[in-house]
Amino acid sequence: MLVLSRKVGQRILIGDQIAVTVVRVAQGTVRIGVEAPSHLSIVREELQTEAGEKLQAQTPPQPR
Repeated sequence: MLVLSRKVGQRILIGDQIAVTVVRVAQGTVRIGVEAPSHLSIVREELQTEAGEKLQAQTPPQPR
């Protein structure tokens, strides 16, 4: 994992098409903005984990 320090307004570039900007830092939280092509899905980890758990619960077990 790469760990970087940034100040409000500074950006991190990922490849040629993704930019992460520090928007605000306050009371132990960091607000960031992500600019990326529309074909890329950007979700918070906990939402993706919840969706995976729901899908797994809805999928009937496969016979062996």
